[in-house]
Amino acid sequence: MSFLDSLENNLKSLEQQEERDPARAAELRQQRETERAKALEAAPYADELKKGKFAAALLDHATRIGHGIRTKVQITWIGTTLRLQAKERRLDLQPVPTGVRAIFSENGTETSSSLIDLNGDPEAFARQWLTPDA
Repeated sequence: MSFLDSLENNLKSLEQQEERDPARAAELRQQRETERAKALEAAPYADELKKGKFAAALLDHATRIGHGIRTKVQITWIGTTLRLQAKERRLDLQPVPTGVRAIFSENGTETSSSLIDLNGDPEAFARQWLTPDA
């Protein structure tokens, strides 16, 4: 089955679903529009995170600090979210309409979150994440 055939089948399926339950379809449409509006509001921060100096310097410092404490820092982009993971610690930098939100997790449990300053010191931020006890 080609991509276009698959796309056409998906569209037909959605149309049939809307015909069966128009209230649910309207709810889903509103939800999609809300998510799109949030994504558009966060777009400048996502662009700055992806192309800016802060993220590049943060990756350099996190890698260097991780090497010093014998920990590999894994770097992953998930959509517009930058994820850094070192053993049981995880840091997600997520663009939101009000800035970039840092979500700190340990052992899969969120420990804290805050908005970060993309004009701040990426080395201090990397140290805060990797060595919070120090």
